[in-house]
Amino acid sequence: MCGICGQFNFGNQAPVRRVDIEAMARSIIHRGPDDEGYFIAGPLGFGFRRLSIIDLSGGHQPMSDQEESVWVIFNGEIYNFPELKRELQGHGHVFRTNSDTEVIIHGYKQWGDEVLNRLNGMFGLAIWDVRQRRLVLARDPFGIKLIYYRIDGDSLYFGSEMRPIRAIMPGKAEIDTTSLNLFLRYRFTPSPYTILKGVRKLAPGTKLTVQNGSCEVSRWYRFKPEPFTPAKSPAEAREELLSLYKGAIKRQLISDVPVGLLLSGGIDSGLLLALMNLNGSSWPTYTVGYGSSFAGDELADAAETARLLGSKHSSITISRSTFEDVLPKIVGVLEEPIAASSIVPMYFVCQRARQDVKVALVGQGPDELFGGYRRHLGVRYGALWAGLPSWMRKPISSTVAALPRNETLKRGVYSLAIPDRMRRYQHVLSLLPGDQIEGLFQDGLLAPQAGDAILDCWQDLGELMAGTDELGGLQFLEVRSTLPDELLMYADKLSMAHGLELRVPFVDKEIVEYVERLPASFKVRNGSRKWLHRQVCRTYLPESIVKRPKRGFAVNVVDDWFRGVIDNKMADTLLDGGSRIYQYLRPQAVRELFEQHAAGRHDNHKVLFSLVVFEEWLRTHEEPVATLS
Repeated sequence: MCGICGQFNFGNQAPVRRVDIEAMARSIIHRGPDDEGYFIAGPLGFGFRRLSIIDLSGGHQPMSDQEESVWVIFNGEIYNFPELKRELQGHGHVFRTNSDTEVIIHGYKQWGDEVLNRLNGMFGLAIWDVRQRRLVLARDPFGIKLIYYRIDGDSLYFGSEMRPIRAIMPGKAEIDTTSLNLFLRYRFTPSPYTILKGVRKLAPGTKLTVQNGSCEVSRWYRFKPEPFTPAKSPAEAREELLSLYKGAIKRQLISDVPVGLLLSGGIDSGLLLALMNLNGSSWPTYTVGYGSSFAGDELADAAETARLLGSKHSSITISRSTFEDVLPKIVGVLEEPIAASSIVPMYFVCQRARQDVKVALVGQGPDELFGGYRRHLGVRYGALWAGLPSWMRKPISSTVAALPRNETLKRGVYSLAIPDRMRRYQHVLSLLPGDQIEGLFQDGLLAPQAGDAILDCWQDLGELMAGTDELGGLQFLEVRSTLPDELLMYADKLSMAHGLELRVPFVDKEIVEYVERLPASFKVRNGSRKWLHRQVCRTYLPESIVKRPKRGFAVNVVDDWFRGVIDNKMADTLLDGGSRIYQYLRPQAVRELFEQHAAGRHDNHKVLFSLVVFEEWLRTHEEPVATLS
C-alpha cells in the first residue's frame, strides 16, 4: 500500500522538473512514510511513497525489469502474485525480488495490457513502456484503490489522491457544479467526475492510455455476468461460496507486518473473524461507537463477538461534540465531499488500529453483493407491484407519498413506475428527486440535465449487465459505483491518513464474479436480505450473532441530532445565512429541508448532512493544499 504520482508531457515532450515530482510526492507522504522513490526520464516523471507491507527490503519503487524497458509504480496489493510469478517463471522470466510489483512488470512484458485481467487484488498503477513510449494508468475492477488525473494542454498529471495534482496546479481549482449536483443527489461524486473542474478520477476497471501524443480512456474490465447453467442449488452455492470466502481471506492475510480486523457488531466482520481464525488465532480487533448516548450503538455487540471468537479486542467511544469538532479535519482528509456519517467513526477506528497493526481487514461488500439495504427489498419485489392493476396502485402511491418520513419507501414506489432501467436505478439511489436537488441551486448555475450525468457514468455498463435480473442489475452498478466511490473511497483515504492499509476480502474478484451470476432468490428470499450470505455465516457464527439487526458503526445517529436543534453545530451551519454554501444554494430552500426534518414531516437527514459536509469542504478548499503528516 502506497501513494503514487507523476507527470507526462506527452505533447511537447518538455523535460519534467524533478522538483515538481518531489513536491507531488511530499503531498502524500502520509500514504507512504517508510520510503520514497523517483524515476525521471525526459518528459516523464514518477514519484512514489511506500508503506512497506510485503518484501520489506526488496519492494522499492519505481521498479523496472533488468533491461529497464518497463517501469511501474503501484499502489495496492496483488493477492495472487505467487501463482502469477510461478507461471511467468515458466515462461522464462527471471525475478529479482519477492514483491508483487515485479509480477506486474513481467506480466506486462508477457501479456501486455491483458496482465490487468490476470491480477486479483486492489490497485492503482502506472506502467511506462520505454520502447513504445507508452504510459498506462489503471484502476482495479471494483475501484478499491484510486487514480486521479488532470490533462492540461500537452501534459498529464496523476496521483493516488488529488493532493499531488493540486500541489502543482496554478491557482485554486473551480468547483464543477454538475459534480456538486451529483454529490447532493447521491452523497458522493461518481467516477469519472470529481468536485473540481479539470480533475477526474478513473472509473473502476478503466485505464488511461497515452501514446503518440493522444490520451484515451477505456474499460479494460469487461466481465459480463451470465446465470449459471445448470442453475446452482442453494446447498451447492452455499458450499462454493464458503470455499471462495476461505480462499480470499487466506490470500488477503498475506503480509510481512501485523494484521488486524475492524469489527462491527454485525455478521459480515464477524464471519471475517471466524474465517481468519482458521489461519491463526487471537487476531486484534477494533470497534468504535457512541456508547449509551445512542440507542443503536453496537459496542456491546462487537465486544461479545470478540469474546465468542477469541480476539484481542479494543474499542473507542466518541461523542457528538467529538464528531462535530473533528468533522472539518476529516472532510479535509477526504479531499472530495463524501456525506456518509460513518466517516467519523471510521477515522477514529483506523487511528486506533494503527497503534498496533499496519494492515486491517474490513467487512465491506456483502450489502451490495447480496442485497443488504432496504432499497433491495423494493427492487427485488417490484414485479409484484407492476402486476397490480392501476386502480390499486394509484391510491397506494398517494398514501405512501403522504407518509411522514419513510423517504426510502417513497423513492422506491415512485421508481417502480419508471420504464427505463437505468433511470429507474438512478432514482432508487438518489437522496431526493432530481427536481428537488436542482431547486436548491441559485439560478443559472446548473447546466440542463446536470442531474442525469450519472447516466453518462454508467453508459458503457448497460451492455455488460444485460444478462442480470432486476436486482442483479442494480447490484452490478452498486459494486462499480456506490461501493467504490463512496464506501471504499473514504475507507482508503481515512485509513491511509494514519498509514494503515485496509483490505476488503468480500470484494475479492473471484467472489464478486461468482455472486453476480446468482439469481435474486439467493440474495433476497422471503423478505430476508443477504439470504445466502447468512447461510454461510451460520456455519461459523452462533444464531445470536446472525439474528442481530443491521447497524454498522452507528450510522443513523445524525438523524437524531438534526431533530434536536439546541447546541447543535451542524444545524447552526445550515441556519447561518453567511455560510459559504449559499454562494451556490438558495437559503430558503435549505431552510425548508431543515424545518421539514426537525418537524418530523420528512427524513432529510442525509441531504442535510451532505450540506454540512459541503460547507466544511468549502472552508477547507479555500486553504492552501497541506500534507497530513
